[in-house]
Amino acid sequence: MTATFSEIRALLGEPRFNWTDPAPWQEMEREFGVAFPEDFREVMDAYGSITVNTQLYLRHPASFPLFNLRDYVRDELEAWREEEFAEYLPSPVGPNPGELMPMATAMTGEWIFLRVPDDSSSPWRVLVQEFDSPGWELHEMTFGEWLLAYLRGEEVTLCSRNLAPEGPFYERTG
Repeated sequence: MTATFSEIRALLGEPRFNWTDPAPWQEMEREFGVAFPEDFREVMDAYGSITVNTQLYLRHPASFPLFNLRDYVRDELEAWREEEFAEYLPSPVGPNPGELMPMATAMTGEWIFLRVPDDSSSPWRVLVQEFDSPGWELHEMTFGEWLLAYLRGEEVTLCSRNLAPEGPFYERTG
């Protein structure tokens, strides 16, 4: 368990999903040709498909279809490759170095992507696209660091303070 995950758990509460079977992740890796970063998998395996602060929708590949990460990524890759949507991102979507893999959405209109590193020794980064504008922001932090900053109410293009005035919380969705 990483220090960042311990901090996430301290803020978000005890996980109740605790998934241990790697098969759904392996199926995703085969389909998309890329392995999601360990810190992302660690959080998702612990919590499963959840809504954080009634705002941030996170999915796990072993969840029911509506909340299934694999289905979500497949659908979003197809949608974001369409010309009318592609112009809103700084690089193409996909599993190749420098491309963006969709991984979450927010009820406030943001899409959250993981940027595939340029080489295997570099970390994945988080990009948030604000759909109500052509704006996006690349956060030079891993998913775990980004989620921790979000839970703390720090500026990560997605603000939680007004949605979680008593502190971060989550609800299972799938």
